Amino acid sequence: MKVTEHINQAKGKTLFSFEIVPPQKGQNIQELYNNIDPLMEFKPPFIDVTTSREEYVYISKEQGLLEQKMTRMRPGTVGICASLKYKYNVDAIPHVLCGGFTKEETEYVLVDCHYLGLDNVMALRGDAMKHEKYFSPTKGGHQYASELVSQIHDLNQGKYLHEIIESPYNADFCIGVAGYPEKHLESPSLDADLRRLKEKVDAGADYVVTQMFFDNNKYFEFVDKARSIGIQVPIIPGIKPIAIHRHLQVLPQVFRLDLPEELITAVDSCSDSKQVRQVGIEWAINQSKELIEKGVPVLYGTNAEGIRNSRLSSDSNSIVLFLLNALQPKPVK
Repeated sequence: MKVTEHINQAKGKTLFSFEIVPPQKGQNIQELYNNIDPLMEFKPPFIDVTTSREEYVYISKEQGLLEQKMTRMRPGTVGICASLKYKYNVDAIPHVLCGGFTKEETEYVLVDCHYLGLDNVMALRGDAMKHEKYFSPTKGGHQYASELVSQIHDLNQGKYLHEIIESPYNADFCIGVAGYPEKHLESPSLDADLRRLKEKVDAGADYVVTQMFFDNNKYFEFVDKARSIGIQVPIIPGIKPIAIHRHLQVLPQVFRLDLPEELITAVDSCSDSKQVRQVGIEWAINQSKELIEKGVPVLYGTNAEGIRNSRLSSDSNSIVLFLLNALQPKPVK
C-alpha cells in the first residue's frame, strides 16, 4: 500500500514510522530483525530502509603502497525491503539515491522494486563522497533529486530510458522526497530551498519527510510556507532524540540546525550520557505530543545520515522504541 493511502485510511490519526540502516557487509540480517522486533509490536504501517553511496577503501600492498578500491559498505537495501515486507507484512520503502548510480542502474533498481511488490520509494540526491567537499553527480546519473523523481514518475507511465512500454502492469510508485525546515545546508535561503522542494513535487513527488528539527515552530512555519507556494502533499516530520552530549556540536555542524537554548542548557547540566539520553527522549516526547495535537500525518523516527557511522546507530532503535512506548503505552494487538 502507498504511504498516501495509509495516511488517508488513518482518517486524521497520527501514524508512527521509522527508518533503519542496512547492516554492514559480513553481518547477519538476524541482528537487524532482533533490533526491530520490539518496534513491530506498534504496527508501523511502513518502514524506510536507507542506502549509502559508494566509498573508497585503501588496501595495503607490497613496498608500503596503497591500492584504492571502490566499495559499498552497506549494500542490500532492496533485498532488505523485500525481506521486511514478507516477514512482517509491512510496507518497506527503499531509499534511492542520485549519487553513486547511473540512470540505467537506477532503472534496474526500480524494476526490481516493482517485481518485488514495493509500492513506495524515497528519492534523494544523497551526500557528497567522503573525499569531496561538494556533491558531484555520477557520470550518466542525476544531479538533482527532482530529476530522479521525474525518472520514477516516467516509469510509472511506462516510459523507460530507451523505450516506451504499454502494459497493464506498469509500476505505480508512491514517491517520497526530503524537506528541510531549516533549509538544506547547501541552499542560500529557505525560500530558495522551498522552490527546489516545489520542483520535486511538481515532478511527481507524493509526500515529504523532513530532516530532524528540535523546535516545532520551525516545522510549522515550514509547512505554512510550503502551502503558500502550492505544495499540498503530506509533510511528515522527522524526529531524532539527542543521545549524547556531543550531539550539541555534531548536529549543528553536519545539518546546520539551530538547537533551542532550553535544550542546550538541559543537556549541559547532565553529568553522564544516561542523563543526556533521558533529556533527549523527554524533549522528543514533548515535541511529538505537540505535533500529534496539531494533527501531523506521521511521526517519523530518523537515524540521521551524517551520524550513522558512529556507535549511535545501535542506540537509535531503542530510543525510538522508548519514544513509542511513551506516546502509545499499549501496543496494538
